[in-house]
Parts: sequence; C-alpha cells; structure tokens
Amino acid sequence: MIRVRHWIEYLAVRLFFCWIQAIRIETCEWISGTVGWLMTHCIKLRADVIDKNLQVAFPSWTEQRRQQTARRMWAHLFMMICEIAHVPRKVHQTNFRDYISFAPGSRRDLVRLLLDPRPITIVSGHFGNFEVGNYTTGLLGFPTFAVARPLDNPLLDRFFKQFRAAHGQSILPKQGSARQVAAALDSGQSLAILCDQWGGHKGCRVDFFGKPTSCHKAIAVFPLSSGTPLVVSYAKRHKRPLHFEIGCYAVVDPAEPNSGPDNVRELTQWYNQRLEEIVRITPDQYWWLHRRWKGEPRRKMHRKAA
Repeated sequence: MIRVRHWIEYLAVRLFFCWIQAIRIETCEWISGTVGWLMTHCIKLRADVIDKNLQVAFPSWTEQRRQQTARRMWAHLFMMICEIAHVPRKVHQTNFRDYISFAPGSRRDLVRLLLDPRPITIVSGHFGNFEVGNYTTGLLGFPTFAVARPLDNPLLDRFFKQFRAAHGQSILPKQGSARQVAAALDSGQSLAILCDQWGGHKGCRVDFFGKPTSCHKAIAVFPLSSGTPLVVSYAKRHKRPLHFEIGCYAVVDPAEPNSGPDNVRELTQWYNQRLEEIVRITPDQYWWLHRRWKGEPRRKMHRKAA
C-alpha cells in the first residue's frame, strides 16, 4: 500500500537525482570528496563498524590509514550514486568504448562465456560500481537477471528497477522466487548476483579476510546442480569518474573435469577468496560499512548460553 511518506521519500530522491544530473561530473567528484570528509570527521556514520571491518581485513594498518580509507570509501559511495544518475544519459551503444575498458583478456573471456548456450552465474561484491557492471552487460546485448529484496518504498523500488531494466536486466524478489530462478536458468538466462551478503545462521560458513562469515548456499548450488560456469567479475572506477574497468577475474566450470571446487562449501570459499583478492587491489572502493561479519554459528551461541 502506498502511503504519504512514500510519496515524500520518492519526490525527495527524484529531486536529488535531478540535481545530480544537472551538474557536471567533475563537480560531482568535488562534492564527493567533501561528503567523504564530512562523513568521516563530522557525522561519523557507522564509524565503529567501518573501523572494525578494516582492522579485520588489514590488521597491520595504522589508525590514520584506516581513516583515510574510510574517507575515500564514503567519497566513492557518493560518486557511485552520481555515476548511476549520469550513466543512462551519457553511456550508449555508440560511445561506451569512451567510458568502459576491459581488463587484459577479460573481453574475450566474457564474450565467450556469455555466448555459451548454457546460463552462467556472475558473482560480484559490494565493490566498485556493480550497478554499472550489470548495466554494461545489458548494453552489450547480454541481459541478465538478478535476485534482490524489494525496497520498502514501492515507488522507489520501481524507480531503481527502471535503471536496472534499461537494457534488459530483470529483477526477481529475494523471497519466494525459487521457481522463477530455476525457470530463468533453464531458459538460458544468466544470473548476476552479489555474493557478499550475510547468509544467516543457516548459511555456509567460510573465511573472508581470515574471519568466518556466512554466505547463501544457493549461489554455489546453481552452477553445481546445473553444471554451468560461475564467473567472478568486477566493475571498478578507473582513473577518473564515469570511467570503468570491467574484469572477468576467475571462472569455474563444473562441466569440465578438475576445473575447480566441486562441492558447495569449497566453491563458496573459492569465490570469497577471489573477491578478497579483488578488494585488496583497490580497498577504498569496497563497502566497509557493510556488516560482512556478524553473528555466530548456532552451536556456539547455544554453548555460551549453557
């Protein structure tokens, strides 16, 4: 049911996007730097979470370096919003080469995999501008579908789905869409999904930056049960705003013998390790405010309670 507050939130977001689209991307970059400084030194939103996450990932870093990374992360997040607003108006099929480049060897590998009649599972994390990565895939003529939780505001949910669907990407709800996901994979569509979301106490426990976390088992079940490739990819800002590098970082194909892990836990650990390697290259473009490590296995919780 649409409420009055939904309209107020929607109008505020639309006005904000109109303002961003009306200013130059270089101005957005300057504002992003200012926002990063304010969020780190004045507002300090989730400062404890960010600092603890960076201590887990980079225990040898000094406090000053962690603070610098936090500031650059906030600047990156605001810049990511600005890029999402500008990309549909500036990046098209005729000029995408001016804005998007591919890591060495990635163009050939991605095209080969996307042309395969089998569906593929493309996993990435809250790194770089993952929304632009999915947009680019559709722009090149390879639409994908994603699984995501609908926003609480139905107007905003529809607005952001329009951006994702601009070049054919469809969004399925996170809850109750198992049959739709299976049907999409059976029809040959490729799945693009973020692999670093908390999987709950029933998820698969693996290490990420040396600390146990939980991942959704379904991400590994899809390729293993169907014998289709799993691709770890990224889309990061490259050199300047609105310019990106797309990378096909690693691939596992269960249909090929000895190509990689052949069970759910090992495959889940494998793609988390690949994501960790990607993040270490450009740590300021990762969402360190994201609660990647939380909770404990139920057995440990019960043991402590006893």
